[in-house]
Amino acid sequence: MLTRSRIALAVAPAFCLALLSACAAPSSAPASAPAPATSAASSAPASSSASASVPAAADAATLALKMADSKLGSILVDGKGMTLYMFTKDSANTSACTGGCLVAWPPLIGKPTMGAGVDDSKLGSFTRADGSTQATYNGWPLYYWKDDAKAGDVTGQNVNAVWFVLDADGDPVKK
Repeated sequence: MLTRSRIALAVAPAFCLALLSACAAPSSAPASAPAPATSAASSAPASSSASASVPAAADAATLALKMADSKLGSILVDGKGMTLYMFTKDSANTSACTGGCLVAWPPLIGKPTMGAGVDDSKLGSFTRADGSTQATYNGWPLYYWKDDAKAGDVTGQNVNAVWFVLDADGDPVKK
């Protein structure tokens, strides 16, 4: 019994490191992404099959992006107040987050609309490889962080020094 506990303690840190590594290095296998805990309507449910499926678009209320005050300043959030993030390995209207990355960083699916404090000219979207439409701001594909549990959480900020919130100009906030 004691041996099992020691093995579990030895394996757990390696597993956690592997999970976080998937968020920093893109994978080639597409996958569906689970929704953040409090915004089930904002993304598709997780798929247990190995084949890719097109995630469902978020509802209109979720897609009404807005600016909200946070400990990082005024940041971009969805219509329900959930923090949105950008990935520095992405390029304009192109996502580098695939496979296991999408499990930790579900994309905001759908065409965004303007809410309070958002610059309408910076709203956009593009078609992902799986056929879904991912929302963008200032060209940056938008994502949620799996560990943000409620509106206002910013626990994904600076994860692996490649994930950041966005300000009103659509620039990464690197605090």
